[in-house]
Amino acid sequence: MNKKLLYALLSLCTLGTVAGCSSNEPQNISDVKNEVSSFEKTEILAEAQEMTFVLSNLPDGLDPGITNNSFSKYVLFNAFEGLVTYDQEGNLVPGMAEEWSISEDGKTYTFNLRPGLKWSDGTPLTANDFVYSILRVATPETTAQYVNMVTDYIVNAQEYYEGKIGAEEVGVKAIDDSTLEITIKEPLSYYIDILSMWVYSPVQSATVEANGEAWSTKAETYVSNGPFKVTEMNMSENVVLEKNENYWNADNVKMEKINFRYILDNSTALTAYETGEVDGIVSIPSTDYARLRAEQKGVKTYPSYGTVFHLINNGKAPYDNPKVREALNLALDRQLIIDNIVQVDAQPAYSFLSPGYKVDGVDITEERGTFGMSPSAEVEKAQQALADAGYPNGENFPVLELSYYSDDTVKKVVEAMAQMWETNLNIDVEITSNEWVLFYESVQAGDYDVAAMGWSADYFHPMSFMPLLKTGDSTNTSWYSNPEYDALVEQIRAESNPNKVAELVKQADIMASSDYPIVPLYYKSNNILLHDYIKGVHMNASAALFFKDAYVVGEK
Repeated sequence: MNKKLLYALLSLCTLGTVAGCSSNEPQNISDVKNEVSSFEKTEILAEAQEMTFVLSNLPDGLDPGITNNSFSKYVLFNAFEGLVTYDQEGNLVPGMAEEWSISEDGKTYTFNLRPGLKWSDGTPLTANDFVYSILRVATPETTAQYVNMVTDYIVNAQEYYEGKIGAEEVGVKAIDDSTLEITIKEPLSYYIDILSMWVYSPVQSATVEANGEAWSTKAETYVSNGPFKVTEMNMSENVVLEKNENYWNADNVKMEKINFRYILDNSTALTAYETGEVDGIVSIPSTDYARLRAEQKGVKTYPSYGTVFHLINNGKAPYDNPKVREALNLALDRQLIIDNIVQVDAQPAYSFLSPGYKVDGVDITEERGTFGMSPSAEVEKAQQALADAGYPNGENFPVLELSYYSDDTVKKVVEAMAQMWETNLNIDVEITSNEWVLFYESVQAGDYDVAAMGWSADYFHPMSFMPLLKTGDSTNTSWYSNPEYDALVEQIRAESNPNKVAELVKQADIMASSDYPIVPLYYKSNNILLHDYIKGVHMNASAALFFKDAYVVGEK
């Protein structure tokens, strides 16, 4: 979600079906409420195949080898393409790789690249570019935030990261210009899904080496390989993408230009949408959601495999006490937050692990308990838990700092949470806010009490969630630690039997959730606004929005 930059948007995202992993293929958790359009001969294409789409948060960067920030995904998934990608139905399909095979022991993947691949500047793209890009992620100086997606899986990648061996010993090799071989440590049924993550996107060595970190900050040096190329970049204002004529499937890309505009105030963005100034917006103001759907103003709803939650700093007193964390969880009215604050279709969450992943047609979270929580607040139980922690009626409890990143909806949610905690637990809450980059730096440093966050699956397997609470994992920013949970996660990682995976995930989920390591709020679908004359836009299970099949019909 990602994995898993952390995906910190309230508009978390989605679970679709996955090809190539049929034995434990995840299923949609709800029906897509908008039909994904395909071009029909009866439709008349508009003369200008251009659109403006509003993004509501600034990314921390646009280097696919470095960032794990979900705010970057709108550019990254349209300017780059990895070995595998997604089709309009959310299926995993060939991308830069035309086909692949897996060795009998399940460890060696051999990819045959499409013939004649090119970068956006017209130069050849070969298997060596993938080798370079993967090794770059596994180089400490790169400071890749998703480095564990390489070092945890590829043979000798961790040893290379630590400087113990040379690049030639890492399990990624170019057999020839069109053949790439990746060898992983243990057979993993879901590794092919991991390869869909942007951290595995190729980057061009020539532009990276010539421009250093600045290569991804200027349009003239931003060389990519996806259906679109960046032609203009004003990081606080907009990023303009135009059709990449050197993309392998350029003949089927109809959209000529996409202007991603940054409008951080959701109300301002909505006004621009309703007056026709822009063609779509990624974040719908919660107070307008019901009206916009009722008036059929272009609300598009996609199925979700993600959880909206708040982090609790398990490594800091008094939040290292499970009873304190239990009190914070039981004191919240989740249904009120969903109905009156967020105002979207959602269900209360009682765990970090979203429902939706199915094995043999059965959701692995089916019949999961609520860990003492209910849709409304359990005030007496919450007060008792706080008293058991040594703070009867909130006495001597330190001021709780409730942190969030700049976002209109998140602001309303944290204000409601603060009021509930003050009223139900008799504790003082101080709300603080910052831009995403600074906010997330504090989270990563453990400099917070409770902080707004969330997670959307980076790939379609429960292991996209499980490391969030594993000791020492780079995605574990709650600082929760449980050796028994860690051991279960390692078993899940190595297990290929989907039914066994499901059982182990259930055990790990119950074990961690019983410790209340976070404050889960709700599971939800992902919603955007898009005028009906824009067709073919589709979103996958990680809220990645694809425009490669998009087109404009008629007159705006």
